[in-house]
Amino acid sequence: MSRHTTLRLGGAPSAFLEAETLDAVAACVRRLDEAGLPVLVLGGGSNLVLADEGVDFHVVAVSAAGIDLSPEIDADDGAGPVPPGRTVVRAEAGAVWDEFVRATVAAGLGGLECLSGIPGSVGATPVQNVGAYGVEVAQVLRRVRVLDRETGADEWLLPAELGLEYRTSKLKGSDRGVVLAVEFLLHSDGLSEPIAYRELAARLEVSQGERVAAAAAREVVLGLRAGKGMVLDPADHDTWSAGSFFTNPVVTEDEIDTVRAKVAARIGKDVAESMPAFPAPGGVKLSAGWLIERAGFGKGFPGSGAPVRLSTKHTLALTNRGSARTSDLAALAREVRSGVEAAFGVRLHPEPVWVGCSIDG
Repeated sequence: MSRHTTLRLGGAPSAFLEAETLDAVAACVRRLDEAGLPVLVLGGGSNLVLADEGVDFHVVAVSAAGIDLSPEIDADDGAGPVPPGRTVVRAEAGAVWDEFVRATVAAGLGGLECLSGIPGSVGATPVQNVGAYGVEVAQVLRRVRVLDRETGADEWLLPAELGLEYRTSKLKGSDRGVVLAVEFLLHSDGLSEPIAYRELAARLEVSQGERVAAAAAREVVLGLRAGKGMVLDPADHDTWSAGSFFTNPVVTEDEIDTVRAKVAARIGKDVAESMPAFPAPGGVKLSAGWLIERAGFGKGFPGSGAPVRLSTKHTLALTNRGSARTSDLAALAREVRSGVEAAFGVRLHPEPVWVGCSIDG
């Protein structure tokens, strides 16, 4: 399975099936379920950690990759009329995400540009509620076509039915639903979503909240991601990763003062006062990358020669340097998690899905 994940880790599955159409995906999953065989549905493999010794699963690789930038819309599809100035686009689950984003921008549509360069497939984006640079999928999602493995139903679901939250949804952590296709509601004027991310706004030389040409935003986002080793490049081991490995933690309003006090005691009061912290549902969202680095885990930790290291460009990515095993990855992840918790009292949670293994070994 190392050939099928961006971390390039994982042993052999029980069987590997490639489904080139949505009907084939549904048929494979249904037949395997009927036979009582364990199933792992695979998209781009960009958010997946698999066991070294292999996984006792029949893998169904979704390669159905159709893209439709002007699909026929049924007035009774439950999503309501398309608002003026908006356009519906649709992609099958196996479409490469960034190829889809590039196609929408080239067609003069805005809304996905800040999500440029993210590895993986279209089908994974609502599962994870993928987000970057101030935009997340929930903002532009219209419908998701899902195969329910328990009931056999194949139907379109609305965003309100998916429980979309920060980097999660009802689809994550459960194998009941298989995403077959996704619809997005984009801007037909060619302008971006409002630029919310401070660093991106500065690079674009606009104020936060302004909209810019989607193509211009995409170009800058790709540059920012490449500078952090977050655009896939087979020759660059900094990109042999699952992207951001830990989610940004959310602490309560009562806890934030304790965290600041621990930062002040360890590093200094000035640093504590400038610690990144943003309002979020349930409290205050902190920067996992900032906490990792201030806990003593710098870029490239633990150093050259290690099979798994933090990226030399970005402390939030754990990277395979070419000879790693999943056990090496889990060991470094535990060390970083424990170090941050010991330093600041904040427990980090891994973002990828683990199959046949866990961060705890």
